[in-house]
Amino acid sequence: MIDYSFLKDSRTADKWERFGMRRRAGVAVPLFSVRSRKSIGIGEIPDIKTIIRWCELTGNTILQLLPLNDTGFDFAPYNSVSSFALDPMYLSIQALKEVNLAPFKKDIRELRTKFQHTNDKVDYAIKQSKIDLLWRIYRRSYLNGLKRFKRFVEENSYWLKDYATYKAIKFTNGNDSWEDWKDDFKNRDAEVIEKFEKDNFEKLQFHYWMQWQLFEQMNGVKKYAGERGIYIMGDIPFLVSRDSCDVWANKHYFDLNLLSGAPPDMYFSKGQRWGMPPYNREEIEKDNFKYFNDKLKYAENFYDMFRIDHFVGFFRVWTIEESEPLETGGLNGKYSPSSELLWEDTGRKLLDSMVAESNLLPCAEDLGTVPECSGRVLWEYGVPGIDVQRWIKDTNDFIPKEKFRWLTAATVSTHDSSSLVEWWYNEAGTIDGLLFERLLTEKGFDNDRIAQVKIKLFDLENSHYNRLLWKPDITKELFLDAIGLPIEQCWDLVVLYDDSFEEKDKFLKRIFDNPEESAVFLPEGKVTTGFIKRILEFVCSTDSIFSVQLLQEYLSLDENFLRKIEEKSFRINFPGVVNDENWTAVLPIDLDKMCTLKVNEEIKDMNSAYNRI
Repeated sequence: MIDYSFLKDSRTADKWERFGMRRRAGVAVPLFSVRSRKSIGIGEIPDIKTIIRWCELTGNTILQLLPLNDTGFDFAPYNSVSSFALDPMYLSIQALKEVNLAPFKKDIRELRTKFQHTNDKVDYAIKQSKIDLLWRIYRRSYLNGLKRFKRFVEENSYWLKDYATYKAIKFTNGNDSWEDWKDDFKNRDAEVIEKFEKDNFEKLQFHYWMQWQLFEQMNGVKKYAGERGIYIMGDIPFLVSRDSCDVWANKHYFDLNLLSGAPPDMYFSKGQRWGMPPYNREEIEKDNFKYFNDKLKYAENFYDMFRIDHFVGFFRVWTIEESEPLETGGLNGKYSPSSELLWEDTGRKLLDSMVAESNLLPCAEDLGTVPECSGRVLWEYGVPGIDVQRWIKDTNDFIPKEKFRWLTAATVSTHDSSSLVEWWYNEAGTIDGLLFERLLTEKGFDNDRIAQVKIKLFDLENSHYNRLLWKPDITKELFLDAIGLPIEQCWDLVVLYDDSFEEKDKFLKRIFDNPEESAVFLPEGKVTTGFIKRILEFVCSTDSIFSVQLLQEYLSLDENFLRKIEEKSFRINFPGVVNDENWTAVLPIDLDKMCTLKVNEEIKDMNSAYNRI
């Protein structure tokens, strides 16, 4: 058993002393994907209490929530319009404080009927419909004399006033981006803004009121969790939408000539173009990182821990010129800062400030193209990273459980990846077809020659979703013969081959003791609940201090749920893509029923067996 007391010597020792330096298990949940019998149209904040009860039943003591921040037109939680404000669509109308709901019973029934829990996708029209009803309720409410409301507004004026003003101006301008407003509003002319605030006092108060209600409900959830020994991990997006209150109110903190993204890798042939503006780090540092620390100050009301989204961005961010054509994705970008010699110091300065100014225990999402300094800094600061089992390999083989990093959250999948079931059926033993074509094109291959190579190497009939499935008999010699280039001229293609060929066989050898055993749990290649369980047990038994799994993975231990996830994808997000599928998946089981599943005891036994309770 690993002794995690080494954390006493880390930069976050004070936080670990409070949290406990021991193994824990947890679950990651997108609130929009779950429903209870009481929620209307979308998962609501009080539903988190039901998830907490499920955590108690299963021995999970960490509940990781995807961001709950107010979102923009695409409803992407990592492209929020505020780093502080929570999204009103998560409010429970029935749980509003200091209101009389009697006159609105019929309206609430109609809203519930209109947004019944019958769809397998989120209908985000619920947001505006709920806000419309909240406005009417607000108009019938009395705020004078509400000491808690007054105190909330006073204590949070450092972000709340700008947010409410931004939302009111945006509504007045037909929800256009702040960059399309009249110059006086776009450039925050003091006299014009002050007059607007006076003329629209009630609208601003409405946003104050909604955020107060969200504060009360979410703060109540934190207290509920604390009483039951459950720690809530909030997700704090590193970047923020270009069309956001944060950017409008603090333009000097952002470089609006650039877009953020990610460089090409083996999963994204053109890289990624996210669109959020990178930071003007010099300006943020001049203010002693106040902008970042203020985010954490407010988040402490709701969370015990926080996930640092895109932690590698602390060191450097992949930036793309705004004029770069959309079709090139993130291909033609560069890192900022450009000098690798500056990266470690850049990240340390920000992390130093956040660790010193916040009581929250930080956890890092250190995925993607990771700079060399990242692991060293995480260890020194006592900040857990993340190890995704299918992605961490040693000489192209899956690593054994004892080689997982001690200071990580070990996981089967993430909200940005396919589920375990989807990976096994559609991705394991394949390579990205677009990446393969791009690499051959760069070596001078024309379309006909590329097509001939693909026919020689891949089972095209059984290749799906732009993933190319290797034919089973392709040796490295046959691979090089099909490419027709000496190995020194196609080493990048050889890397793809070595990493993915016979990937399923390598995976099974790591999980099971022998082929006969794996055949029992995977009859004729069909995924069973037993197969899922063995993989979850493998990850749970690693030396990682945390084991945090997506709710979908835990629920796949249930036969009925597994069959449903085989029929339809419940993938949360496909990075770098804007479409109608991302951030819309709704799980086909309500939270109340989830608490009655027989597999809950299996999950608890597993967490207990590996000392995570």
